[in-house]
Amino acid sequence: MDLMKVALDAIKAEGKEQELSFGAGDTVTINYRIVEGSKERIQKFRGVVIQVKGQSGQEMFTVRKMSGNVGVERIFPINSPFIDEIEVNRRGKVRRARIYYFRNLTGKKAKIKERKF
Repeated sequence: MDLMKVALDAIKAEGKEQELSFGAGDTVTINYRIVEGSKERIQKFRGVVIQVKGQSGQEMFTVRKMSGNVGVERIFPINSPFIDEIEVNRRGKVRRARIYYFRNLTGKKAKIKERKF
């Protein structure tokens, strides 16, 4: 067995594997644990999910937010030990699984309609 399969089996044995309850277009808040020296704090990162990629156990998702007039994107592994909690704030209605075109939109065009159930 290769090293990657051993790591995936260890994650499954611990039961830390999470299922994705969100997709592209959803607005999420990630509570991310940051260690600075001996101190530890939780930082919230709220933005729109641009893409979800990877296979079971290795999934990653990209979140984009606007900080002032600058777009900030961050890639999170779903099984990261530093992720404390993932909250889904809004469900977005998009037609694609990867919404890269969202990077070029500004103003009212950058709004994503809310999905209704």
